[in-house]
Amino acid sequence: MLALAVTCLLATGSQAAEPGPHMLVKLPYAYNALEPYIDRLTVEIHHDKHHRAYVANLNRALEGATAYSAMPVEELLRHLDRLPEGTRTGVRNNAGGVANHAIYWRCMGPGMGGAPTGEMAGAIDVAFGSFGKFKELFTAAALGRFGSGWAWLVDDHGTLEIVTTPNQDSPISDGKTPLLVVDVWEHAYYLKYQNRRADYVAAWWHLVNWDEVGRRLKAARPPAQ
Repeated sequence: MLALAVTCLLATGSQAAEPGPHMLVKLPYAYNALEPYIDRLTVEIHHDKHHRAYVANLNRALEGATAYSAMPVEELLRHLDRLPEGTRTGVRNNAGGVANHAIYWRCMGPGMGGAPTGEMAGAIDVAFGSFGKFKELFTAAALGRFGSGWAWLVDDHGTLEIVTTPNQDSPISDGKTPLLVVDVWEHAYYLKYQNRRADYVAAWWHLVNWDEVGRRLKAARPPAQ
């Protein structure tokens, strides 16, 4: 399975360390790097306020479960049933927020977009028939997610699937490996697009980092020994 290694991406510079075992990941690009598709202020607020709050709240949620506090975020999500009942909901919500955002930032980048190549392109063709059909289905999933949530391309033990999750739920908790994600919470796009989610999703395609998505696919499907 793909290891997100969220806790190993230590914050530096303006992203100071959080008071606890889990830390805010540093953006892999400048706040304005995603313009004109996602504006600087949205990226700054989304990362420095929303994402940071999930990190802080995760650390607080784990204060009563110290045996689990140093567990990597993806392991927490994979084994929620092991957590004390009074801690489980807080960890589910906030570990999901930490992991989901970490994937979201890295699945985008300036000068990206277009279509996948190589193994990633082949896997999409096998699963969906063509990249065009995949893009159509993924967009429909993102627009059809009621309320707040996420649309994902995941690997489910060798099969590519498009799924959506509400709130901060993660497909990791269902045993699936996230490859690509778009955040459709309104805070991800409202400053620039207001209620026009369709315009935001259309713009987001220009940012998809297919190299990162392909790397995740390779990690999810290691070569047979």
